[in-house]
Amino acid sequence: MDASMGIWGLFFSAFVSATLAPGGSEAVLAYLVHTGYALPAELVAVASLGNTLGAMTTWGMGWLWARRRPLAIEAIENPRQRRAVESLKRWGSGLLLISWIPVLGDGFCFAAGWLRLSLILSVIHIAIGKAVRYAVVAWLAV
Repeated sequence: MDASMGIWGLFFSAFVSATLAPGGSEAVLAYLVHTGYALPAELVAVASLGNTLGAMTTWGMGWLWARRRPLAIEAIENPRQRRAVESLKRWGSGLLLISWIPVLGDGFCFAAGWLRLSLILSVIHIAIGKAVRYAVVAWLAV
């Protein structure tokens, strides 16, 4: 396998996995670590960057959505979605540390953009949560 294909494949897999589309970046990372494709720290960094950028894309979609549909929590009919938005309002961007959780994390990222939470704090919390998740996956794959 060409070195750049593995790294770029991991990056794009991680990016897509962080948007509303499904993906399997953990499996790609585990395979590359297990085969000794590159240093685990390098692979974790690439996966974390791609996944964080994907999550921030979802955050940006929420931010753009807020321009068309201003925040009206009482208008949210789904109780789970309403609870998620209320939790983000209450706890702030720190809740984005768990944005790595499939489906739930995507919703938190979107809602954080919709709520116009701080871009810088959102990036920091998302990046930390995703890096820790990928570090654990890499450690288990060694």
